[in-house]
Amino acid sequence: MPGSAGPVGGGLLVAGTTSDAGKSLLTAGICRWLNRRGVRVAPFKAQNMSNNSAVVVGSDGRGGEIGRAQAVQAAACGLEPQVRFNPVLLKPGSDRASQVVLLGEAVDTVTATNYRAMRSRLADAVHTTLAELRGEYDVVICEGAGSPTEINLRAGDFVNLGLARHAGLPAIVVGDIDRGGVFAAMFGTVALLSAEDQEHIAGFVINKFRGDQELLRPGVDMLHQVTGRPTYGVLPWQPDLWLDGEDSLAYGQTIGRPTAPRGRDILRVATVRLPRMSNATDLEALAAEPGVQVRLTVDPTEVAAADLVVLPGTKSTVDDLAWLRGTGLAAAVTTHASAGRPLLGICGGFQMLGRVIHDEVESRRGTVPGLGLLPVEITFAEHKTVTRSAGRAYSDVPVRGYEIHHGYISRSDGSISPLFTGTGTEVGTGTGPGATGGTEGVRLGPVCGTHWHGAFESDEFRRRYLTDVARQAGRHGFAVAPDTSFTALRQRGLDLLGDLVEEHLDTAALWRLIESGPPAGLPFIPPGAPR
Repeated sequence: MPGSAGPVGGGLLVAGTTSDAGKSLLTAGICRWLNRRGVRVAPFKAQNMSNNSAVVVGSDGRGGEIGRAQAVQAAACGLEPQVRFNPVLLKPGSDRASQVVLLGEAVDTVTATNYRAMRSRLADAVHTTLAELRGEYDVVICEGAGSPTEINLRAGDFVNLGLARHAGLPAIVVGDIDRGGVFAAMFGTVALLSAEDQEHIAGFVINKFRGDQELLRPGVDMLHQVTGRPTYGVLPWQPDLWLDGEDSLAYGQTIGRPTAPRGRDILRVATVRLPRMSNATDLEALAAEPGVQVRLTVDPTEVAAADLVVLPGTKSTVDDLAWLRGTGLAAAVTTHASAGRPLLGICGGFQMLGRVIHDEVESRRGTVPGLGLLPVEITFAEHKTVTRSAGRAYSDVPVRGYEIHHGYISRSDGSISPLFTGTGTEVGTGTGPGATGGTEGVRLGPVCGTHWHGAFESDEFRRRYLTDVARQAGRHGFAVAPDTSFTALRQRGLDLLGDLVEEHLDTAALWRLIESGPPAGLPFIPPGAPR
C-alpha cells in the first residue's frame, strides 16, 4: 500500500463505458486517496471536450485554459492546476466545429475533417507532456474520454487505449449502473477491443449503485467469469457530489440540492440553458446558498416567474443570441428587466445585454444588435483574453474571478456604474481595453453584467449580491447564511470522493496495478475489434 513514498512513474488510466459514467469523479477520488497517503500524485487528461474550463498559469507565466475537471483533480492532489494536466482542450462552438486549446493556448478551430491533420501534432504534445509528468511525480492518474471502444475512432486514438499502450498503463473501466445495462456495457467495452488493447484492461468499477450489494454480487461474479477480470469495487449513489460539472450535460433542471432558507422567503433563480452554455459552474456557488433555488430552463414562463434571471456564459454569443430571440426567451428576459427585476449576464450572456455586438472573429456575422439592456457596445478581438482577476465590489468587498473571452467593452456611456473597482490582472493575457479589468463588470439599476467567471465563489460578494437581489425582487423575508463557505464545500466534496474510494474499492489491488502495470495473462474476449 502507498506510504510516504511511491514508485516514480506509476500510473493508471480510468476509462468509462460512456461519457458521464463517472471517470472524472473517480479520477479525483483516487487522486485524493493517494494524496492523503503521502503519494506525490498528479492528474492527466490527454484531450477533453468541454466548454467548462479553468484559467491556470502556463509554463511561460501566461494565463492558459484547461478543462475544469482537471483543475478539480489538481485540487484533489493538493496541487495548483497547470496546463500540462490537460494538454488538449476542445471547446465546441457548433455541432461541427471546435476551438483547439493546446497547452493552454487557443491555436485553431477545427472540424471533424481537418482535425485529422492536427492529430499527430496533438498526440506528440500529449505523449511528451505525460512523460514529463511521470518523471516528476510518483503517480499520474489519467482520465480517458468518452468510451475506449469507439471503434470508428480507434486508429487515431491518443486519449484512451492508444495512450495506455503508448505509456504502458493499466486501465480500469467505470460504468454507471444508474443508467441500466452496466454489465452488458462493461462486457462489450472489452469484447470490441483488439487483443492488444484488451491486455491493458485490468478490471471494472461500478458507479452510482443504490440498494443491497448482495443482490448485485451474482452479476459481478459472472462478469468476472466471462471476462477474466475483477470488479475493484462498487461505489454507492452519493447525491452530495454535484459540484464542478464537466459540462452543461452534467446538470439536470435544478442545480445542487436546495436547502431550507434562513429567512421566510426563498430566491428563485432562472438560468437560461443556452445551446452552447459555458462555465455553468458559476451557478453552483449561487445554488450553495440556503434558500436559493437555481434552475436551468428554456421556458419563458419560468423566466417570468423568477426573482433573478441569469444569462450564463456561452461559446457562441451571436448564435445563442439568435436562438434566444427565436425561442421567445429574449422577450421574456427583456420584460423581466423592464419590470425592474434583477437580471445578470455573465461573459457571453453579458455581451448579449449590450446595444451592439461587433463580431468578425467568433461568428463572423459582423455587427449584430444586442438586447439593448445595458448601454455598452461589445467588440470581438482576434486574441482571447485569459486571465485571473481581482478587485473589490460594494467598495469594500474583495472579489476574485477569471476571464475567458474574445469580446470586450469597446464603448459605453456615463449612465452605468462599475460592478467591480480597483480591478487588476493576477495572471494572464488579453487584448482590448477591457482585458485588464476596470470596465469588465457594469450595472444599471437591477441589470448587471460581467466578463468575470467565478466571482460568486467569493463568499462575501455572493452574500451582498443576493441581498441586493432579494431587495429588488421584493423578497424581504430572504436572509443569506453568514457561514456558507464555497471553498470549504468544494473541499468536503473532494474528501468525500477520497472516502468513497477508501471505503468501497479494493485499494490494495488498485495500488498493485499502479505500481506494477497491466497484469499478465489477461484472457482475450472475442470477437475483438475488426481488423
